[in-house]
Amino acid sequence: MRRIFVTGIGTEVGKTVAAAILTEALAADYWKPVQAGSLEQTDTKTVRSLISNTQSQFHPEAYKLQAPLSPHAAAAAEGIQINPAQFKLPVTQNNLIIEGAGGLLVPLATGYLIIDLLQDLQAEVVLVSRNYLGSINHTLLSLEVLKSRQIPVTGIIFNGEPNPATETFILEYSQCPRLFSIFPENEISPAVINNYAATARAAMLPLKT
Repeated sequence: MRRIFVTGIGTEVGKTVAAAILTEALAADYWKPVQAGSLEQTDTKTVRSLISNTQSQFHPEAYKLQAPLSPHAAAAAEGIQINPAQFKLPVTQNNLIIEGAGGLLVPLATGYLIIDLLQDLQAEVVLVSRNYLGSINHTLLSLEVLKSRQIPVTGIIFNGEPNPATETFILEYSQCPRLFSIFPENEISPAVINNYAATARAAMLPLKT
């Protein structure tokens, strides 16, 4: 069983769409440990609505928080504190896609960040990057901190309008492989996710250990 943690170089970079594509590509299970905000349409509900295969299972969040804030702040607003011991991997014999919240250094609790959760779960990482001014810096910083923790990075997904100069620099400097790119779409539907899944499957299966 592979545990693949989908993280991003920041918030709103396309992690949920990338996670849906990987879930469909590998007919994997999906788990979002912490949902902060948008409880009527959670990321789990979004991914479930985009998946066509019948094998994927969707596991409940460890924490569902009302406020669209950093998880530690959203939890504090409800008078609770996130307990790292509550993050238990779902019981499954299937591949598992895990979607993070924000970027790697987003705090979950005092002294406990997303990257600490990632490390505790012993998952491989897929990094989602989005092209904007500053994204080279944010992408390379994310890769550096993963390298400093000796966390394996399976590859990068670029999301949004292509920028060949930016993407080439990131790939050449980091020596990290591009898995695939997600291009601007008029809408994100199950059919769109399924189209990307074929490309994602070809990228991910040769890397299986």
